Amino acid sequence: MLGGVYGRATALRRAWYGRHPDRARVLDRPVLSIGNLVVGGSGKTPVVAALARLLTAAGERPAVLSRGYGRRDAPDGVVVVSDGERVLAPPEQSGDEPTMLAYTLPGVPVLVARERYLAGRLAERRFACTVHLLDDGFQHLPLARDVDLLVVSAADLEDRLLPLGRLREPLEAARAADGLLVPGSEADVESVAGRTGVETAFRVTVSYGPLRLITDDPQGLAAHLQSGPLSRPVLGVAGIARPERFFGALRALGWTIGCELVFRDHHWFTPRDISRIEQAAFSAGATLIVTTEKDAARLSPALVVAPPAWAVLPIEAVVEPADQFASWLAGRLAAARRRRIEAAA
Repeated sequence: MLGGVYGRATALRRAWYGRHPDRARVLDRPVLSIGNLVVGGSGKTPVVAALARLLTAAGERPAVLSRGYGRRDAPDGVVVVSDGERVLAPPEQSGDEPTMLAYTLPGVPVLVARERYLAGRLAERRFACTVHLLDDGFQHLPLARDVDLLVVSAADLEDRLLPLGRLREPLEAARAADGLLVPGSEADVESVAGRTGVETAFRVTVSYGPLRLITDDPQGLAAHLQSGPLSRPVLGVAGIARPERFFGALRALGWTIGCELVFRDHHWFTPRDISRIEQAAFSAGATLIVTTEKDAARLSPALVVAPPAWAVLPIEAVVEPADQFASWLAGRLAAARRRRIEAAA
């Protein structure tokens, strides 16, 4: 019953904006939204990074607009996390995912604000961006978007609405998207497209590793990590929505996990947490503590001091078929620019 009430409320909200498109604020540059239907753990952030790289390679100047979910200190207005050259704001003010994007996307400004229209206006004036990447934007209906991309996995099809499950909206809401990005196999792409009724769908493939050290390297581990897993076990630490995927990726790369420690999503690590993690590593005989890039964004450098050494498992997403997707996206952005020219005439 609760799920039904929640589903009706979200459907009514989306329908209201559909009847009143003038209530959505419009930025001068095209807006490409990347969103999902579930709460956490959809693999959306690596997709945002992949699209930023694709757009940059095509000669665009993208800017990432994010809400900065999970911030500990959310000041009023817009926080410039990165100006494309330097990371300017601490993760407490920007959030873990924007911080992760700021470090992995040199040359791409990253801005955080509750009202992402304001972040977009600042990105246009200060950084002369040519296109906006609206991170987690499918439900951010107050901002008009020109391309709506929705990350949907096959597992999402079997989930339930909040609060009984992880779905933010009913599956029918996917029809509002211009295209789907489906992690998994070609069969998954066909299944998700068929169930949601969205004709345009592309496959997302994800690759991991090699591990990258984030602490000092007195034992010379960095060189060994490039060649593959060490003989001794590692300790895995994850404070993300679906930690089993992280641990599974480590094992798939050949690493032996002596101990798994799981924290809630967006957890801010304390000195007591770090002490517990290090003690568990020693008890497991682990040479290395491995965590996610998202978790690393919430780790204070003052807290993680080797030994044992700390490393992250990098993750990279690719949208396939790459040429077909790039052509489709370029066409959508060109159409968005034509609409703006016609509206201004």
